[in-house]
Amino acid sequence: MASQVTNAGEKLVTVIPGDGVGPECVRAAQRLIEAAGARLVWEERAAGASVFKQGIASGVPPETIESIRRTRCVLKGPLETPVGYGEKSANVTLRKLFETYGNIRPVRELPGVITPYSGRGIDLVVVRENVEDLYAGIEHMQTPGVAQCLKLISRKGCEKIVRLAFELAIAEGRKRVHCATKSNIMKLTEGLLKRTFEEIALQYPGIEAQHIIIDNCAHQLVKKPEQFDVIVTTNMNGDIISDLTSALVGGLGFAPSANLGNDVAIFEAVHGSAPKYAGKNVINPTAVILSAVLMLRHLGEFEAASKIENAILVTLEEGKARTGDVVGYDKGVSTTAFTEAILANLGRSSQRWRVRDYRPIKLPQFDPAPDTVKVSSRRTVGADVFVESSLSAVELGKSLEEIAAGSPLRLKMISNRGCKVYPPTGAITDCVDHWRCRFVVREGTPEMIDAHLLDLLHRISPRHRWMQIEKLYEFDGAAGYTKAQGED
Repeated sequence: MASQVTNAGEKLVTVIPGDGVGPECVRAAQRLIEAAGARLVWEERAAGASVFKQGIASGVPPETIESIRRTRCVLKGPLETPVGYGEKSANVTLRKLFETYGNIRPVRELPGVITPYSGRGIDLVVVRENVEDLYAGIEHMQTPGVAQCLKLISRKGCEKIVRLAFELAIAEGRKRVHCATKSNIMKLTEGLLKRTFEEIALQYPGIEAQHIIIDNCAHQLVKKPEQFDVIVTTNMNGDIISDLTSALVGGLGFAPSANLGNDVAIFEAVHGSAPKYAGKNVINPTAVILSAVLMLRHLGEFEAASKIENAILVTLEEGKARTGDVVGYDKGVSTTAFTEAILANLGRSSQRWRVRDYRPIKLPQFDPAPDTVKVSSRRTVGADVFVESSLSAVELGKSLEEIAAGSPLRLKMISNRGCKVYPPTGAITDCVDHWRCRFVVREGTPEMIDAHLLDLLHRISPRHRWMQIEKLYEFDGAAGYTKAQGED
């Protein structure tokens, strides 16, 4: 991805100061970038709370979108998502608008920031898929008391994030990539990431590849975090464990991030807008400054990036200027004083704390056309019909069996909250009014066709309220659906 360059050879960057403490932190980062000699031109644009108040539901105005399309690179302060007005988070809107599919969150032990893990040598990167999974935000109230959120995991999305994780490992000289999933439970969605990871890992023989269950990953991060180098994972898992990892090294004040896509990159701190500290000149700007360091490397400004990172390490190591989140707000230095201390240390390097040698990340390239996974054969073997009913499992089951009599489809089972309840298994299940009713083709019917399903729904509708259907497929002879707990 090439950034836009002026006629004078300067690189264009859209800067969004943000809400709350954002402008203070962003200004600190800009001062250091300018002092380090990077040749950037800033285009300041708005997003977040001030835009919501203008009645723009996304929190991102057209002029900001136009600037980002042109510059392809954003340094952003934290944005507030107001309660009571506005819609989606402006942060999420920006990531999705520009398909920044990879969220990079480096975590490293820092000098002078004392934690229970000091001296353990923590130095890892969480690579989080950034646009799909549960965070696609597709939700429905299926009954008045049952909500659904669709967990969408695509093969294309998995391949993009896995390749990015391996390419980042190469660029940073790292030796190991863990793939963290919950594929022991969600075998199709989380399992798709696991299977894609294991396939693509073979193309990177120089990198050690390991799969780990996400809950064990969280356990191991607390127990022995120094064993990890790169962790690639799905969107919600990555959101959770990246906050966990930042706590290991001192908190969100030291947690930068990069949102990378093939066309646009957005750099921002992980922390929020912290409105109670806004304008008080007490906030720790390190996370935004380190995000700017990531941006400089992305833009090819490696010398300026290393100069700023070294200056931060020296400043923290000296311990003369420490912000309130580290030593208490009654003792900490101001945001301005901390920035001045880093500026004074530009050009210096620590003898104990090394800055990695970085190379450009080779972003994987993909056809922008909708991805289609090819299969040799597919067969439709039935459908799950989701029904709202206040009947018992046995009453509903007998009713549906009666309804389906004479149809090419038969009722195989009913589940409630994932557990088979009809035919009865003897299990004790606290049921709600949301039933998954699985119908499959009868013996002698080779495949379900739409006419079979439409006939079944026509039969069900007069007696029961249904709200959703899912066809049951076999792809290349393998079931493309999971069984309920207790289903044979």
